[in-house]
Amino acid sequence: MPKKQQQPPSFEHSLSELESLVETLERGDLTLDDSLKTFERGVELTRTCQQALREAEQKVERLSEKNSSAELEPLDREN
Repeated sequence: MPKKQQQPPSFEHSLSELESLVETLERGDLTLDDSLKTFERGVELTRTCQQALREAEQKVERLSEKNSSAELEPLDREN
């Protein structure tokens, strides 16, 4: 049976896990080895989040270019 290709975690899930890791590290009750492993995981999650943000930014830019002839209107904030 072929293995299912696992999708990367969502941006929100990665960010939530990263925040949790930061809180754990800030408590300072981990061993040095555990701290290094936690830090390493945090670096991986940071890269995942940065990549997701870059992709979202590129998508917004592409969508904006497609609709460059349409005028943007400010949001009505008085409602």
